[in-house]
Amino acid sequence: MAVDREAVRPTPRRLPRAERREQILAAATRAFARAGYAATGLNDIATEAGITHVILYRHFESKNDLYRAVLDRARARLAATVGTDNYDDTSIPALLRAAAAEPDGFRLLFRFAAREPEFRDVVDSLRSASTDIALRHLSAAIPQGPWRDWAALLVPTVTLEAVIAWLDAGQPDPDAAAGCVSQAIQGVIQAAQGGAMSKG
Repeated sequence: MAVDREAVRPTPRRLPRAERREQILAAATRAFARAGYAATGLNDIATEAGITHVILYRHFESKNDLYRAVLDRARARLAATVGTDNYDDTSIPALLRAAAAEPDGFRLLFRFAAREPEFRDVVDSLRSASTDIALRHLSAAIPQGPWRDWAALLVPTVTLEAVIAWLDAGQPDPDAAAGCVSQAIQGVIQAAQGGAMSKG
């Protein structure tokens, strides 16, 4: 007796909506990190995710909508790993772990999105929160004034650029990386202390 192979072929499993959305966001993160927002089309993202345009549009109305969702996902994952309100000895190692776990999302947040005027608000809100935390942390080390303000603005920038450079360099010596980043931050603090003590 002949078996009808078409009749017994399993139909593709439909993913639950949340799982499909996560699949699309992960694929979009990879695609956007390779080429940036402007050079990445929805075609590229659908191909990366292994889905059709129809499925993509069921979840996201536009490329802008999708990119913002990718940034929100990266920001939420970063906050879950690093925290949002304080800085202590665990913060730099946690930041490095977050960057290593999701390098594409980290680069999108702190390298690519900063260059896109439509999404600058995401980066600005992160930098503003980081500056506020730095100001609180530096209050015991640097007298109130322009040098403390300078350090509070510079410390998050140095930290993020140091982590991105570490990613770009192939994540050398993860065990020593936190100490190296901390030394760079300490250099900023010492420079600000020197500036605050100078008469000029």
